[in-house]
Amino acid sequence: MKLVQLSLFLENRPGQLKTPCQVLGRAGIDILSMSLADTQQFGILRLIVEDWQKAKKVLEEAGCVVNVTEVLAVEVPDRPGGLGGVLDAFDQAGLSIEYVYALAAGHRAETAVLIFRVEDPDKAARLLEQKGVRLLEREAVLARVS
Repeated sequence: MKLVQLSLFLENRPGQLKTPCQVLGRAGIDILSMSLADTQQFGILRLIVEDWQKAKKVLEEAGCVVNVTEVLAVEVPDRPGGLGGVLDAFDQAGLSIEYVYALAAGHRAETAVLIFRVEDPDKAARLLEQKGVRLLEREAVLARVS
């Protein structure tokens, strides 16, 4: 139900995104999804990868500072209004969303998958499932992107 996300702090200057991507590539670790948010001084790179433990190890060995957080992979109907229905379930459950980004998909499907970061992923997962929102396990996420 929950996925592990790696977050890296990057200086906001040219070439900083290249290093972690190349490190993961050399280690044979596939990036399933990523998000990059920046400020004037730094950026936060958020990654969902196939093998987060190996990724964390190789990134830290390369000098990266890596933070591990849990996120939810939420299946969203891929049609107009689909996201609104899912967000309604968040509101009804009293859940605040810290951030959201899309999971890369390997094929066109009837549903999209969005990655949500919330304060209490366990509580959120229980409440969302009670509202009929489908959360994906790690294996289902891997199957979607391959």
